[in-house]
Amino acid sequence: MSNYILPFMVLGIVAYGLVKKIDLYDTFLEGSKESFKMCLTIFPNLLAMIISVNILIDSGILEFLINLLLPLLKVPIEVISLAIMRPISGNATLALLNTIYTKYGVDHFYSLLASTIQGCTDTTLYVIALYYGSIGIKKTRYALKASLLADVVGITASILVCHFLFG
Repeated sequence: MSNYILPFMVLGIVAYGLVKKIDLYDTFLEGSKESFKMCLTIFPNLLAMIISVNILIDSGILEFLINLLLPLLKVPIEVISLAIMRPISGNATLALLNTIYTKYGVDHFYSLLASTIQGCTDTTLYVIALYYGSIGIKKTRYALKASLLADVVGITASILVCHFLFG
């Protein structure tokens, strides 16, 4: 069914344009030009975030945080890495999640915990950099603090719930 949804949507849009006598090709070109301008607006924010993430990783701060939390949480380093990286990068955490699945299996407690953390948190810094930057908001006020607090609550709740349900 899902293989047919997109073609039917495209056909529906084309049919609607023909019925309303809209020049579909020119409208498509105008939309493409607008999306290119939007990409140029978003690019500096994404570049700044990517550079910041690389600086964070290369500086050793991330490794320091992981080593600090490792004895407290009693979970493998991959799960702690995933929890710390989740607010920063979605792709990095998917790679870590795949590593955990490969190493422990998908039904292992660590895999279930990592999956729960993945589902209960968001890529906060990416979202704020991209969305706030794309519409020109410079002062985030409480959004960053509230979002990071929500991530901490999500990680904590994931650990507690997984220990209760699967531990």
